[in-house]
Amino acid sequence: MIVQRVVLNSRPGKNGNPVAENFRVEEVNLPDNISEGQVLVRTLYLSVDPYMRCRMNEDTGTDYITPWQLSQVVDGGGIGIIEESKHKNFTKGDFVIYFYWPWQTKVILDGNSLEKVDPQLVDGHLSYFLGAIGMPGLTSLIGIQEKGHVTAGSNQTMVVSGAAGACGSLAGQIGHIMGCSRVVGICGTHEKCLFLTSELGFDAAINYKKENVAEQLRELCPAGVDIYFDNVGGDISDTVISQMNQSSHIILCGQISQYNKDVPYPPPLPPAVEAIRKERNITRERFLVLNYKDKFESGILQLSQWFKEGKLKIKETMINGLENMGAAFQSMMTGGNTGKQIVCISEETSL
Repeated sequence: MIVQRVVLNSRPGKNGNPVAENFRVEEVNLPDNISEGQVLVRTLYLSVDPYMRCRMNEDTGTDYITPWQLSQVVDGGGIGIIEESKHKNFTKGDFVIYFYWPWQTKVILDGNSLEKVDPQLVDGHLSYFLGAIGMPGLTSLIGIQEKGHVTAGSNQTMVVSGAAGACGSLAGQIGHIMGCSRVVGICGTHEKCLFLTSELGFDAAINYKKENVAEQLRELCPAGVDIYFDNVGGDISDTVISQMNQSSHIILCGQISQYNKDVPYPPPLPPAVEAIRKERNITRERFLVLNYKDKFESGILQLSQWFKEGKLKIKETMINGLENMGAAFQSMMTGGNTGKQIVCISEETSL
């Protein structure tokens, strides 16, 4: 059986910007028969995420993520439908997800590595399992629960950077649900600002490309900032931290402004900002959602419930076709997406 797959064509270099041409599509032959314990799956949706940028380097700089290899198939979060099963836990027609799903149209996988998902949790929107009812949702929820120290009724102000992205767009809403009295988002276009305030319930939004972030924060957060959900790092974060309150908390979700630079993770703060952080006793601890696997099941159920109750609005940017994986990745790294960036490989869910 001939299938299409995406392989890593070239590396952008540790200080380079990724481009679509770093990936290439090729055809490959799949065996006609699967072995005991294996399943044949058809890929429905694939995820592109900022953390993948470090997988384009020869050394990811972390011990829990492996680099992609040149001319080898690329992988990441994916969901698909089982077409043939020789594994006791799965039957034809089951929907399954996997964190290391190969970027190809059909794939033979070890059934033990897959997790079955229930379409009812997402009202049939299967791609949501790669976003709001999946890793980005869990990252936002558990990050706020574990590192945000939100206390309902205590008039806390939360600021979210990268606020229109996969995690940011959820984090602001979850901040409100959990009891923050004010949530302010920072993003890069007027349209995104409007989306945050008119659709997601953010109290205000700042366009960092057109507005003076420090001035806007002073105006929009008169009582200072208690919780900062940081997706970007760099200058924006330095500006936010300088307006944070005594004993406030930074949720270190991501640092996308630094991912095309050869710096450690999390990147150290500039000395003047680090001095403010210490003086005000602001917590800034590394947060890795994979350390909280015991909370995943209850977290997914909670996110699903909020979604079904209409409390959690979900936004995706969808691109069609395996041949557009590279373009989708490049777009996501430069803010082309609102909400979760997803690539649809096949929409056909009937067998």
